Amino acid sequence: MKQIFGMSQNGTLSEAVKGISSPALLLLISNKEQFADHVAELESLFPGVPSIGCIAMSYDTRVVEHGVGVVAFSDGVKAVANVLEEASTMPVRYIGRLEQDLRRIEASARDTVCIDFCTGNDACVLTTACSVLGKQHISLTGGTGDAGMVSANGRVYQDAAVYALVKNRGKVKVYKENLYQPMPGYRFIASKTDRSNYIIGELNGRPAKQVYMDTLHIRESDIENQTFRNPLGKINGKDICIISLKGPVGNALSCFRQVNDSDVLSLLEMQDYRKIIDETIANIREDFPHISGVFSINCLFRYLFFTNEHQLDHYLNTMGTLGPHAGFFGYGEHFNQQFVNQTMSCVVFE
Repeated sequence: MKQIFGMSQNGTLSEAVKGISSPALLLLISNKEQFADHVAELESLFPGVPSIGCIAMSYDTRVVEHGVGVVAFSDGVKAVANVLEEASTMPVRYIGRLEQDLRRIEASARDTVCIDFCTGNDACVLTTACSVLGKQHISLTGGTGDAGMVSANGRVYQDAAVYALVKNRGKVKVYKENLYQPMPGYRFIASKTDRSNYIIGELNGRPAKQVYMDTLHIRESDIENQTFRNPLGKINGKDICIISLKGPVGNALSCFRQVNDSDVLSLLEMQDYRKIIDETIANIREDFPHISGVFSINCLFRYLFFTNEHQLDHYLNTMGTLGPHAGFFGYGEHFNQQFVNQTMSCVVFE
């Protein structure tokens, strides 16, 4: 398997694909203004090659903030791309496409991964997709792009999740990196939630905004930035699903993922992120002595945090030591059935 990343800081697609030939799959990461044109141009340059795309900032060891990036997989890879439409209402209507595509590439747990780009309603989309993927133990990684648009096979979609099934000739594995752990003694029961608008009205029977402020001894104006250090988290067994805070809405808190009444939440705290990143690298190297490529989705909040800490270049260069590495900064990350925030999810190809 071979992974290539090409970029153009000014959005010239022909420049971004200059080193790509005979691809089996193309991942397009573009900007809002040029997205539709890039989708059409990519299809004309590589007619019939499976492709998916979204609007975001892409990267390898450098970041493309407002241009275009293209990731190409080739050499021994089988791939198919498709779309689950009506993501906000009934993506299950299109689940037959995923079932058929799994059969087409003869997917197996050891060597196949699903990469998805979504416009929203992530939790429902993931439940739908994993109802099929889970039966064959097929892993998934992906995320949410910007501006409510994605693409598949040369066509732009709204209110949809596009996916690529990639079958490698070597093994594949997905990973998730979490920089946070629960603070001891802080456990909250959510209530008066608005699931459709991702609102938490109360925590432990008190206004959610006030509880968060009192617990951390901060002002209301600090809430939006405090989530970099202290997001909320939902505990699933030994795992943690991170919930980023947008900010206050009246006496409530607005979030970037859904919270339900009676959900048990923890207050999370940033750990030694340099140590955690080193552990992620070490775990991947232990599992994969030979790496052909790594494709990752980082939360936009991680981009902002690493930038503020002047660590973004160091982080991307560290990931680059694994081998060919590329990805994008999203608005929500997917790791198998989980929709999480402030997280990195990736797939590694042998």
